[in-house]
Amino acid sequence: MSFNLRGAVLSNVAGSNEQQVESTIVDAVQSGEEKMLPGLGVLFEVCWNQASEQDKKQMVSQITQGLKG
Repeated sequence: MSFNLRGAVLSNVAGSNEQQVESTIVDAVQSGEEKMLPGLGVLFEVCWNQASEQDKKQMVSQITQGLKG
């Protein structure tokens, strides 16, 4: 039996407004629960796929800087 995690996450946030998405992200990050990481990964994938090349470079730079600190 296979579970489509990506599809489940996208289904759970479909139709959410910006405030709801932000709340979902903040709750996931603040909880620190490992089980939230795949969902954040799916949301990052959505962001990445919608980003311009310049935005992608900025995200990579921010992540790289965050890994240093």
